[in-house]
Amino acid sequence: MGGKGIIVLQNLSIKNYALINRLDVQFSNGMTTITGETGAGKSILLGALSLVLGKRADRSVLYTEDQKCVVEAQFDISQYALQSFFDTHDLDFAVETVLRREIIPNGKSRAFVNDTPVTLDVLDALGSLLVDIHSQHQTLTLTKNDYQFAILDAYASATDMVNQYSEKLAHYQAVVAEIENLEQRLQKIAEEQEYQQFLYQELTDAALEPDLLAPLEDRLSVLSNIEDLQQLTSEALQRMDQDDIGILAQLTQLKAVCNQAAAKSQTFQKYADRLSSVILEVQDLFQELSHDYDALEAHPQELEQTQHRLQAIYALFKKHQVNAVVDLIEKQNALAEQLHDTQNIEQRLNTLKAEKQPLKTQLEVLAQELHKKREAAAPKLSEKLQKYLADMGMPHARFSFRLTPVTEFLANGKDQLVLLFSANAGSPFQPLKKVASGGELSRIMLAIKAVLAQYQNLPTIVFDEIDTGVSGNISNEIALIMSGMAAHMQVMTITHLPQVAAKGTQQLKVYKQVEEGHTHTLIKSLTEEERVDEIAQMLSGDELTQTARDHAVKLLN
Repeated sequence: MGGKGIIVLQNLSIKNYALINRLDVQFSNGMTTITGETGAGKSILLGALSLVLGKRADRSVLYTEDQKCVVEAQFDISQYALQSFFDTHDLDFAVETVLRREIIPNGKSRAFVNDTPVTLDVLDALGSLLVDIHSQHQTLTLTKNDYQFAILDAYASATDMVNQYSEKLAHYQAVVAEIENLEQRLQKIAEEQEYQQFLYQELTDAALEPDLLAPLEDRLSVLSNIEDLQQLTSEALQRMDQDDIGILAQLTQLKAVCNQAAAKSQTFQKYADRLSSVILEVQDLFQELSHDYDALEAHPQELEQTQHRLQAIYALFKKHQVNAVVDLIEKQNALAEQLHDTQNIEQRLNTLKAEKQPLKTQLEVLAQELHKKREAAAPKLSEKLQKYLADMGMPHARFSFRLTPVTEFLANGKDQLVLLFSANAGSPFQPLKKVASGGELSRIMLAIKAVLAQYQNLPTIVFDEIDTGVSGNISNEIALIMSGMAAHMQVMTITHLPQVAAKGTQQLKVYKQVEEGHTHTLIKSLTEEERVDEIAQMLSGDELTQTARDHAVKLLN
């Protein structure tokens, strides 16, 4: 009846979803079979599971429209290396992890992992690592090249090497991209460098300082008006020092008058003292003005130089579209940095080129090793798959993993892969996606999963009526294959076949019940006696015969 597989999905709780009011389902290890009449609600159970794994939904799933729908699934993830996933998405890691999905009456959805809110994308990503729901639609992945590589590499024990190759390739491609980017930058710099060097030199020659402009403009004003300034300064000096009528002479006479008054009344002494101070200040003023007057000389050459320098600065303002010397200094510094960057870029480019070749060599070695592993594994994998398919009623099915080496580095090596298939004796090999029917793809997928279960730690797998359209000995073989898989993993299968149902370590029955005018979907775990009756019913139809019960007992044993 199957072996002790890894328990992943432990419990599924459903509230207010479709025809389910409230339901709690406990799952066991090994193989769980889910049975029930057509329309009983097996697809509803699968829909609820899909919902908590991150699939999209709206308020149409609500059983009662004014209450929220809650689906919760508890997983034991102790056997799976998922710590990095939790770290990457900033989630609390727990060996017993709970996924929860809520649909509220307005149609909005919320998702949680261990009570931490997450986006639907994160829930979907984690859900895909925990449960693999296999349906007719999912078999289409068989025709995808990446999946075919994954199958072959898993069997060849090359998955770790592929991951190593992928990391190296990402590094190599990043190095190549940066080299190309830096080379383009260098080319652009080379095209612009002469002009940038000219601009930089022009700014350097201007000998720029932050407070340069105001003194220059003032000096230009002085040199441009030297005669007027000489005349005005001379007049001012005369007014201060002219005999008898000059300011200094007048102030001296005034002080003498105040001294006379002070001799008669101390009240007037303060005026005499203040006039002494004024006279000293005017004498000081006279001395400084005399000094500046003596310095007022015409300097035609300096005038010309000052005019030229100011015109150069104004021209730089216009060229660089600024209006302050500090802005020009910033431009100068930026140009200096750009010119210096050329050396840095060249150094970085040399470093990257030195790094590129060893990476390329390592990739070549990994790609060759991968090719050897795949070449060795392909015929053995084909043989195993052919054996499984022969057991499932396809005795003439043949596979061929055709590997073609290429020169460029591809996503998972330097191989192109085509999975070829022939279903019948004498039929030529053709690409799988062109020749396999839906039913054949389902059996091929089952065979692949059965092989991979022996080589990979696979998540819980749910088969949705994968056995549709088969009967007799073939159904028994399919049941044995699923049971064999359950020795390595948790297997669940929705089935109409008694041979498959009997192989489960646990059997769940989905059924409908009407209460107070409302139809409910319910599910229960069957006892051994109930399993006998259920499988007998599946064998005989409406009439439950002793023969059918005996046959059921035989299947269960």
